[in-house]
Amino acid sequence: MAEAGGEKVNRVMVAIDESDCSHHALKWVLSNLRVSLASSPLVVFTAQPLTDLGFLAAASHGSPPMELIQTVQRHQQQVSTSLLEKAKEICAQHGVVAETITEVGDPKEVICNATEKLNINLLVVGSHGKGALERAFLGSVSNYCVHNAKCPVLVVKKSA
Repeated sequence: MAEAGGEKVNRVMVAIDESDCSHHALKWVLSNLRVSLASSPLVVFTAQPLTDLGFLAAASHGSPPMELIQTVQRHQQQVSTSLLEKAKEICAQHGVVAETITEVGDPKEVICNATEKLNINLLVVGSHGKGALERAFLGSVSNYCVHNAKCPVLVVKKSA
């Protein structure tokens, strides 16, 4: 844990995406970990997935034009920025200061890398509620983080 003025500072990071379950996880943290957030800003993190250019190449019958690639990348950046602004507003409504960060890459990998780089003490992720078969074929960001993050991981499941 980092030290600030002789006190241990817990750094909590919530990984969010566009899903309801990640917003539920953020709200859960704000309601249940308020004391831990008093001494350090909450880190709200989102990953911008790598752009799959395969569909663009197929649609343009060859290499996609650079302008089209840049448009798709700008759109992804706008979505991430909007997502983080909304999260920051939710935090402010709860009286919590949030630091927002976005990185480009495979979400499960950039989330785990960020926990190390930012000296995070607790990673919080939402659960999409995928079944075992769906997790086996599609993967699970929360499952990956539980097994690969270098800090404790709290998976918040939305009640039915």
